[in-house]
Amino acid sequence: MEQKRIAVINYKKCQPEKCNWLCIRVCPVNRTGKECIVEQNKKPIIEENLCTACGICVHKCPFDAIRIVNLSAKLDKPLHQYCKNCFRLYGFALPMQGKVIGLLGANGIGKTTLIKILSAQIVPNLGNFKDNVTDYSNVLEFFRGKEAFDFFNELANREKKFSLKIQRIESIAANFPNLTVGELLERFAAKERFADIAKEFELENIISRKLKEISGGELQRVAIAVALAKDAELYFFDEPCSYLDVSQRLKIGKRIRDKATKEGKAVMLAEHDLIVLDYASDFVHLLFGEPHVYGVVAGKATTRRGINEFLEGYLSKENIRFRATEIKFYERAAATKRKREPLLNYPKMEKKLDGFELVVEEGELYKGEVVSVLGPNGIGKTTFVRMLANEIKPDNVELKCSYKVAYKPQYLKSEHKTVRQLFDSLEIDLSLFESEIEHRLQIKKLFDSFADELSGGELQRVAIALNLAREAEIILLDEPSAFLDVEERLAAAETIKAVVEKTQRSCIVVDHDLLFQDIVGERIIVFEGIPAKKGFAHKPETMESGMNRFLKGLNITFRRDKETKRPRANKLGSKKDREQKAKGQYYYAL
Repeated sequence: MEQKRIAVINYKKCQPEKCNWLCIRVCPVNRTGKECIVEQNKKPIIEENLCTACGICVHKCPFDAIRIVNLSAKLDKPLHQYCKNCFRLYGFALPMQGKVIGLLGANGIGKTTLIKILSAQIVPNLGNFKDNVTDYSNVLEFFRGKEAFDFFNELANREKKFSLKIQRIESIAANFPNLTVGELLERFAAKERFADIAKEFELENIISRKLKEISGGELQRVAIAVALAKDAELYFFDEPCSYLDVSQRLKIGKRIRDKATKEGKAVMLAEHDLIVLDYASDFVHLLFGEPHVYGVVAGKATTRRGINEFLEGYLSKENIRFRATEIKFYERAAATKRKREPLLNYPKMEKKLDGFELVVEEGELYKGEVVSVLGPNGIGKTTFVRMLANEIKPDNVELKCSYKVAYKPQYLKSEHKTVRQLFDSLEIDLSLFESEIEHRLQIKKLFDSFADELSGGELQRVAIALNLAREAEIILLDEPSAFLDVEERLAAAETIKAVVEKTQRSCIVVDHDLLFQDIVGERIIVFEGIPAKKGFAHKPETMESGMNRFLKGLNITFRRDKETKRPRANKLGSKKDREQKAKGQYYYAL
């Protein structure tokens, strides 16, 4: 095994004028007269071949801008490296005609970079970041005689048509703010398909609205509809489930799968919702490494084996362990028969808001339990938690709650304060934060970062940590899994459970990720009705009865994987699907 050292500097964080080039001054190699860390164009650079990985510059940097990683692995040239001391990607994955290839890995591990390379947005430079590589000559020479040669040769000759659903859908509204939904669809959809597409993706009611005026979920459905409507050979979907509810996610997963299986197209799908990735994909490539430092694309595996190895943290074919601990599931989401002490009885509540009517059945919250909330978008879930948070009042009753409430809203607002300042401004349980929250959510390394400069996932982790650490008896979390990758979602679920159990608080979690809810919830509140018109919230019930009710409404059955016990959606009409429906067993069978 050869050892390779990677040094990466986050130049967005790096502020050498404020620390007076501290990394250069403390480097022990520099003190011997060699130039390991030097100034170049008013920024520090690290010579990896001189670096001894002593870690002094990493720990001394006041802005947490330096990462140095030792690799006990033999890696070929990187497929792409953005610049010196920048992220690099190793290995590759290829699309397959008639198949959906899934990409599974952490945020910042290279999934979007790989998609950009395969969709000809980036010409891979094979680590030659000094030259502005614009042609494929070096790539073709590198892959000559290998499986990837034909694919990159077709890219070089512009022989492929691509359709891409981008990750950052907000850029669509930013680039076309005055276009209506209908006008955007008309650019890509055939006239005879226009009405069918609008109906299929639930866009009929917003067809005349401008892109800048629609919600995140609506914009996501527009982006997916446009991508599927294009005439192409290769289709790429980068995180299509964000902002969508459970029903929409599974419908989109089926539609993406149909593009491959029924139309014979090649499809690649990067997604953090493991249930959808499992449901839609034929094969997966795991990406491992260190986020924002380097990523490695592992070999192709069947979807079931690939996801199970991801949860285990071990690649059997490569003989590589990329995570120290295994992620485990159990046959039941949580114990449902434990006796709990009541904390809050809430009455039947009614609310009319902007033409929408919500009725909430009376219910009870217990100490030390997490209650999951599931239902379609626009059905009143956020209205319900806002009433419990005393942000809005019910129309029919005065809600009397003497308990302190910590509320994390669905849409996060950031301010120009450091994360440390945000924590200092609130009454928090410091011992609880240090024992149960910080290490699981990795918050301290963000302390000196400004909240309005954090990524979506970083800001979400901070918001979850702030609300869990606050001095409150009731915790309300609206869509805590948004923007988090798979490992971050599972860590957040475990953190929520640990805090609630230790403090004997009550917590309500609204989220669309069924796997996340399967881990975190002990009981469940199911919302039904007509989105944007009328909603009804059932009283809290066991996960078994509530999930059975919810999944029956979606006409979807779930089983548990025999090895990992993780939840898996049955293919519609499959033998397992038919058997479970005949028994009325929509929620999990082994």
